[in-house]
Amino acid sequence: MTACLAVLLLAPVSVCRAAGIFDITIDGSDAIFLAGRTDLTIPPASDPWTTGTHLIRHDGPTPEEIQETLPITISVAPGDVIRVLDPAIGGVSFYNGFGGLVFGPGGNGLSGSDLTALDGISGYLGPQGPLTGVFLNDAIPSSGPAPATLDFTPGGLGTDFLSLSPELGQVFYIGDGVTSGSVFQTFIAPAGATRLALGIPDGFGFVGAPGAYDDNDGDYRVRVGINIVPAIPVPGALFLSMIGAGLVGWLRRRTMP
Repeated sequence: MTACLAVLLLAPVSVCRAAGIFDITIDGSDAIFLAGRTDLTIPPASDPWTTGTHLIRHDGPTPEEIQETLPITISVAPGDVIRVLDPAIGGVSFYNGFGGLVFGPGGNGLSGSDLTALDGISGYLGPQGPLTGVFLNDAIPSSGPAPATLDFTPGGLGTDFLSLSPELGQVFYIGDGVTSGSVFQTFIAPAGATRLALGIPDGFGFVGAPGAYDDNDGDYRVRVGINIVPAIPVPGALFLSMIGAGLVGWLRRRTMP
């Protein structure tokens, strides 16, 4: 879908940009650190993966025997504004064995994860196991140095920001895509960006080298919009839209024969 969108009293737009809506399922095996890595061959979950660039796995088989997967990517352009159009839903279990504790898209806790970079993809610091994203250009991020790791703990950016402008290769927190005040958050594509990958950060104890995806099951589901204002107005904007709707109705009544 491509269109220039004009939203009454909500989003004046000075530049016409391509717009699109994408319904995406992010599996527990979608490793954000493998974003854009079409140069890798991922071995079956029952085989070791110990050479070259790789994610660490459990020493033995897991009940799930999950093979890591590449995150889904969608096309973007520099300056594009990405939003979640409906709060993300779903759940992922990160522990050996089916069932048990399941995390939602916002992850677990306000902190607790501190994962290192992998080649050209940054580390991740923040809640455990949330929905995350990373902007990429057309190159395979197979070499470093990786960009700085963003801090989404309460002592850093936190998770309640309104807008975020990550660099290429910087893993960033998305969660359910709304603030604690139910305001839809915005993510701005940086210079050089051609795609956005959505995935999950994981590691043993959520700390150290990325990995431990081979026992993950479940998924997150999200509707993503590029240069589109969510249909559900945010607080404050709702009042303005009601005024706008009332004004249109008044004008119609005034012009009826």
